[in-house]
Amino acid sequence: MAMPFRVLVTDEIDPDGVALLAAEPLLDIHEVATLPKDELLSQIGEYDAIIGRSATRISPELLRAASRLKVVGRAGVGVDNIAMDVATELGIAVVNAPAGNTIAVAELFFGVLLGILRQLPKSDASMRGGRWDRSQLMGTELQGKTLGIVGLGRFGSAIATRAAAFGMNLVAYDPYIVESRFQALRVQRVADLGELLAVADVLTVHTPLTDETRGMIGRRQLAALSPNAIVVNMARGGIIDEVALTEALRAGQLRAAALDAFTKEPLAADSPLRGIENLYLTPHIGASTTEAQRNVAVDACAAVRDALITGELSRSINIAEIGVARWQELQPVLELTRKLAAISRALLATHGSRVIDTIDVRAGEAFSGSRAALLASAAVGILQSVTEQERLNVINARTLAEARGIELSFTDLSSAASPHAIEVRVRSAMQEIGASGTALPGSVPRITRIGAFHVDVQPRDTLLILTNNDVPGVIGRVGTVLGEAEVNIAEYHQARLAQGGEALAAVALDGPISEATRAALLELPDVRSATVVTF
Repeated sequence: MAMPFRVLVTDEIDPDGVALLAAEPLLDIHEVATLPKDELLSQIGEYDAIIGRSATRISPELLRAASRLKVVGRAGVGVDNIAMDVATELGIAVVNAPAGNTIAVAELFFGVLLGILRQLPKSDASMRGGRWDRSQLMGTELQGKTLGIVGLGRFGSAIATRAAAFGMNLVAYDPYIVESRFQALRVQRVADLGELLAVADVLTVHTPLTDETRGMIGRRQLAALSPNAIVVNMARGGIIDEVALTEALRAGQLRAAALDAFTKEPLAADSPLRGIENLYLTPHIGASTTEAQRNVAVDACAAVRDALITGELSRSINIAEIGVARWQELQPVLELTRKLAAISRALLATHGSRVIDTIDVRAGEAFSGSRAALLASAAVGILQSVTEQERLNVINARTLAEARGIELSFTDLSSAASPHAIEVRVRSAMQEIGASGTALPGSVPRITRIGAFHVDVQPRDTLLILTNNDVPGVIGRVGTVLGEAEVNIAEYHQARLAQGGEALAAVALDGPISEATRAALLELPDVRSATVVTF
């Protein structure tokens, strides 16, 4: 009989999760209170898995001492307490529970919203103060109000479903979700954020915190809302500009707002947010329900059990299933695939298509046996900066893409193609675009084609893609604008299909390029488009 796997359970994991593990004969469960660092370090070498919450830090030192460790389970969403890079290096899978708190957050949203509309905090204070202010506590109803949702992912969808039961009108802005998702939820799609702000009685945000979403609801956006609007953020601090929100509330530009997530947590005792009467604050308790804690415990424990017993690592949020040695071998081609996908996504967005229907990866015979990893890498390139998933990688990217209605396919290139060639084609309802490259052993991967244009450039941190009329002087003017912006050009490859027609330039840059610089490039004579891809 096989020796049982030893599992250390700590940080007061919910009993239902522990019971799930204990029911498996091949698991030997050791449940302990949160251990001091040194004590845990001395014991971790005896275990095949550890499951905990945020109280136990899974440090590099701990992982390197864990000679038997195969899986780290986190009963929750965040993995900030886990040294992910070291876990990946050592081939240790890390699993979490990203969906277990969805209902808790959705219900808190409506609890807070109903409290605002029916003036429940004021009513309670009035009664406790010995008053009967019934005539001053007139409320309003949810029915007939328009709920504007920014981000129709897991949380946004859960809120939309429940808002429909209240009889609310549902409008959402999410350029990265397919149309079928909107239709299934009976949510009206808007083309841009401004269109949503113009009609929303209640605005709620459910996006990841990225460079694109940081401060996306600022002074201008708040000013576009109705004076009777309510703004809610239960996603990530920083999506809504807290200073701008404070100013808008004090100026009477909004009816009320509610925050459960803050730019800096815990919220400082002297924060100006605390002094605004119509701003409702909760201390990041979105996931703080008995049921949510049970759900995340069960989800994490089930993932650890399956990883140990059957080798099922689809829930892993690092790249352990590829194996460390194979990961190192594939790293250059996986990175190239991700960048080719990011280029295609950015070009589609430049031409007005953000909703992607299909990702098709085409590979030479050298990579035909790595189709799953290549498809996952392409999905990462497509989803980066547009998904609410806190950590996106080759383990979870395919699942996330398919959940958004994106179809993934793999094609073996013909024997006439280079065995080390990679092509990523991305399709939307309106158009298709692709990018190609090569990843030769011992050489730096190169981008060899963008759309119909043949190029030869190394994908660095930033790639500028220009289309322009094929006339003299364009290259010099582009170089001047970049030089004045102190942006250094690493490589500049100009391509054309025919003399005097359209040309494309692939410009590899050593650093980032600002939106102001991109705008300056678009003002140059004969420049048609300017797309910036940050890898």
